[in-house]
Formats: sequence, structure tokens, C-alpha cells
Amino acid sequence: MTVKSEHQVILFKPQGRIDLHGGMALSEKMAGVVPQRDQLWVIDLGEVDFMDSSGLVSLVQGLKAARQSGCRLVLCNVQAPVRLILELTQLDSVFEIVNTCEDIAESAKAVCC
Repeated sequence: MTVKSEHQVILFKPQGRIDLHGGMALSEKMAGVVPQRDQLWVIDLGEVDFMDSSGLVSLVQGLKAARQSGCRLVLCNVQAPVRLILELTQLDSVFEIVNTCEDIAESAKAVCC
């Protein structure tokens, strides 16, 4: 899993499966970030082809931590199998989901300007 930090943007890029093992790894990476107010946390799911309930738990915990710290969490590049899980659990209405990471920058400009 890749984690990048630039300015106020933290990028998490999990790969493969977000199951019990992958979910724990994602949770550990998110817990390792020192949140700063108005940070943008981006989880790029472009290389994730499977997610189960353990993965959902890690995403929800991350969203909760981000919100409590005054950060924004966005999911991008959500692949069809993962999107289906989010839709079936109705979490697609809880998370901010954009098609590509580039769309995040555009939506931020629209909000700011």
C-alpha cells in the first residue's frame, strides 16, 4: 500500500484485496497519519478488486476519524466489484465518491472558488 502526503492532501492507495488483512493494513496507515484540520484524505481504490465487511469497517473507521478531525475523506477510482459492495450496503450515500482523482481537484475548486 502506498501513502503519499503533499501539502494538505494525504493519498492512500491500497492494492489487491481489502479483506481482514488488507483492512487492518489500511486502518494502521490511516491511524498513522496525524490529522490536521482541513486536510483532504483520498483513498484511491483503482487497484482494489475485492472488499469484504472487514474492508468496509476500515473505511468507515477512517471516515469517522477524518470527520472528527475536521478532514475530508474521498474515495476515487472505485472499481465495479467494490462499488457494488458500497451500493448494497448503502455506504455509497455516506462516502464522497468521485470517478477519478483528478475530479477531486475540480470539485475542490468549485467549493473554494
